[in-house]
Amino acid sequence: MPLALLALAVGAFGIGTTEFAMMGLLPDVAGDLGISIPAAGHLVSAYALGVVIGAPLLAAATARMPRRTVLIALMGLFVAGNALSALAPDENWLLAARFLSGLPHGAFFGVGAVVATGLVAPERKARSVSLMFLGLTVANVAGVPAATLVGQHLGWRATFLGVSAIGLAAIASLYLLIPRTPGHTSGGGLRGELTALRPLPVWLALGTTVTGFAALFSAYSYITPMLTDAAGYAEGSVTPLLALFGVGATAGNLLGGRLADHAMRRTLFGGLASLVAVLAAFPLLMRTEWSAALAVVLLGTAAFVTGSPLQLMVMEKAAAAPSLASSANQAAFNLANAGGAWIGGLALAAGFGATAPATAGAGLAVLGIGVAGAAYAVDRRRAKRPAGPARVIATHVPDRQEALHH
Repeated sequence: MPLALLALAVGAFGIGTTEFAMMGLLPDVAGDLGISIPAAGHLVSAYALGVVIGAPLLAAATARMPRRTVLIALMGLFVAGNALSALAPDENWLLAARFLSGLPHGAFFGVGAVVATGLVAPERKARSVSLMFLGLTVANVAGVPAATLVGQHLGWRATFLGVSAIGLAAIASLYLLIPRTPGHTSGGGLRGELTALRPLPVWLALGTTVTGFAALFSAYSYITPMLTDAAGYAEGSVTPLLALFGVGATAGNLLGGRLADHAMRRTLFGGLASLVAVLAAFPLLMRTEWSAALAVVLLGTAAFVTGSPLQLMVMEKAAAAPSLASSANQAAFNLANAGGAWIGGLALAAGFGATAPATAGAGLAVLGIGVAGAAYAVDRRRAKRPAGPARVIATHVPDRQEALHH
């Protein structure tokens, strides 16, 4: 695998760290700014909103620029957003800075996935995407715990300054390791890029991402009360257990990339089916501490097996605008984050027990299999469709007779 993938992984590590570290820093931020923890939770939403808005818009606006230049510019915006977060004097400024930090997130992963697949042979495309996403999953193992620790001892502002430093390292890596390529000139400009997203298979692929990862976030958003109320862990033990989720996600990401290069569709269905099984088993697995720890690992593994095949499927369905499609998939991922957390919260508030969000997630994963099945059916129907008038003309009987006369 090309060393250039390391540069993409470094950027992904920084993005993953800043996205999830805020969840562990909410009490510190709330106390320093004099706001409530629910109000501080809006900072998480501001970042996600930046991702959803920035992913398609920035990818479409930069479609004709050299992708190396785009990646460096996006990471520069990332550094600026995190530096401004560290310097924010009040809640409103911090909200704006977090929104700015989220803008380049989806476009970076979207353009980065296109660059990653262009660096390798066709039979290694999924693996190349999984290696870029490796930075995101490793961030959950090492980056987020380290960022939380720094925030608790040196203040939350130091965390964002540290993340800015990671962004600068990513810029240097991108500049040194990503090959120079000319701008992407196909697609007919912004209108052409947006037109490439119109076909039904593209939306079914994006719908699979939303439903599949909403299943994950329905459970993961409420993993702490599950571990404490159902499994009996002390609150101080939750952080190491969340690192186990990162270990599982890393393993699932690498496994999914390897399997998807051989059978993308079967890997996708297998990952979603595994996610259904793991989430449905949560009420049983959360009864003891050791099985609860196993459940956390299995959840990360099953969910992230689907990451690489989903990214590739969206890119293939919108081949005329792969950067925009790939970025839109990241927006779909963040919609899944918000929607899954909302649905899991409804299940928890309904009084069905601490593991109710996982049961709701199992239902969402079943829905994801249904959407993926509809996408497969549409693909098969289109594959059987006649090629069009050209084929009829090529086999026209009078033409063959004329050829015999010659």
